[in-house]
Amino acid sequence: MLYKKRTHTCGELRALHIGQSITLTGWVDTRRDLGGVIFIDVRDRYGKTQVVFNPQNHEAIHALAKELRTEFVISVSGTVEKRPAGTENAKLLTGEIDVLADGLTILNKAETTPFPIEDKLDTNEDLRLKYRYLDLRRAPMQQNLLLRHKMYQITRRYFDEHNFIEVETPILMKSTPEGARDFLVPSRINPGKFYALPQSPQTYKQILMVAGYDRYFQIVKCFRDEDLRADRQLEFTQIDVEMSFVDEIDIQTIVEGLMQRFMKEIKGIDVITPFPRLTYKEAIEGYGSDKPDLRFDLKFSDFSAMVKDSGFKVFADNVKKGGVVAGFTVPGGASYTRNQMDNLVEFTKSLGVGGLAYIKLTEKGIETAIEKFLGAELCKNICDIAGAKTGDLVLIISDAWQKAYTTLGVLRLEMAKRLNLIDDNKWNLHWVVDFPMFDYSEEEKRHVAMHHPFTSPKPEDAHLLDTDATKARARAYDLVMNGNEIAGGSIRIYDSALQSKVFGLLGIGPEEAKMKFGFMLDAFRFGAPPHGGIAFGLDRMAMLFAGVKSIRDVIAFPKTASGISLMDENPSEVDKKQLDELHIKLK
Repeated sequence: MLYKKRTHTCGELRALHIGQSITLTGWVDTRRDLGGVIFIDVRDRYGKTQVVFNPQNHEAIHALAKELRTEFVISVSGTVEKRPAGTENAKLLTGEIDVLADGLTILNKAETTPFPIEDKLDTNEDLRLKYRYLDLRRAPMQQNLLLRHKMYQITRRYFDEHNFIEVETPILMKSTPEGARDFLVPSRINPGKFYALPQSPQTYKQILMVAGYDRYFQIVKCFRDEDLRADRQLEFTQIDVEMSFVDEIDIQTIVEGLMQRFMKEIKGIDVITPFPRLTYKEAIEGYGSDKPDLRFDLKFSDFSAMVKDSGFKVFADNVKKGGVVAGFTVPGGASYTRNQMDNLVEFTKSLGVGGLAYIKLTEKGIETAIEKFLGAELCKNICDIAGAKTGDLVLIISDAWQKAYTTLGVLRLEMAKRLNLIDDNKWNLHWVVDFPMFDYSEEEKRHVAMHHPFTSPKPEDAHLLDTDATKARARAYDLVMNGNEIAGGSIRIYDSALQSKVFGLLGIGPEEAKMKFGFMLDAFRFGAPPHGGIAFGLDRMAMLFAGVKSIRDVIAFPKTASGISLMDENPSEVDKKQLDELHIKLK
């Protein structure tokens, strides 16, 4: 079908174009018939323009315009005119002008869409995902993908300016244990053998350091076969970075420069560097999370030393077993009713702890059920340590170190939401450092890596690998933005002997290590430089910058929470012939 190609986009025309003959192409957004004159808003990804079809101007074109319905694809020509006084639309960038139509081609008709193509949409997400091509026509989704595009461009410019080389690493790689379940791909030409989709390019980027490419980056797809949630997908995008002859500060400085660029160019905000740093221990004991949201206060206090010899057996016995008694102050919380407090106690119990103790500091003095066990003076001292003032409430948890603080961390976030303490217009960036090298799995009776098997211990803690590995700290660091981990990395092990020792602690014996990582251990024998790196979760950052609640809203074609693409119905069954070629038989 022949039609006039566009001369301008639907977001481009302004008063300076008045009098010009133009052609627009796009979708019919709205149609209004007012006393014979038809008004059409035509839309593309750049914006909307109002087109007027007047029978007195062109009767045949006006007659054709009567056929138009929403989402018809059209090419329309006409003359740009100033809108009559009082009819300007300040909400549209093109709101000063109209196009008086003198040509129209209907390129494609459209059936009624399953949901309206509107900015604010109240419909089931599954329906949006099934008809994703319609959902992506909506301006908010287009803005999200344009934001993501801008992040790609900023990233590439920034790293190019700092002498990084962009290298693509393989999508079909060797299956290696990196903390999550691999996606496996059977090899047709090597029966019984499998590729894995990369959870990250970790081994490849370390090999690139051995190869002498001292500054590498890549915007890369990664894959993990794990349970999904609002900020997690089976396939996700990382900004992957590795550097040679560096320490933690060198890598963190590069990262902070990129974040400054993102914040300035995307949000128009100047951020100050260097970012604050919290140790893992400080983060857990202060905020109950290794990714604390520091846009609000509610910092914890440790009451263990005060209550260890008290008459309150629940507190004292827990402290003697190595547990903690800790809590925080809720501003104005003394006004909470009995029902509100009962609700808070039940919420806390639902997190898996025995209960919640609390002290109200009122005009009349202390109100608490634990006064009869601790005494008024000790209760007052607890309030003083917690920084509570008259009218405040102190919440207290007693449990094992990890359980007590992580429970308090969830409770802290819950109270911040209830008290509206979180300012969505505020941005907070900080580092969490000095993570433990290992957790110990009682179930598996072995150490598990807190980050990944290639993370180096702090030099002063290396001897602990031979005595008490759980006390060894890693040269690892996470970047946290508004309570979300957006990047994580470490200084890597580059010595074969140390790497073998860490593998051993992780239960990876010499034969398994050679089978799975022999290529890397061999590479280390030929002059591996000191190196380290970091990986950003690009999807999560885009979600935060866009101000949406799910990474599905910043990914063009995401999967549902059950790992299904509703639009093209995958995963799907495959033909028996394909399975036979791969030597696969289904049970």
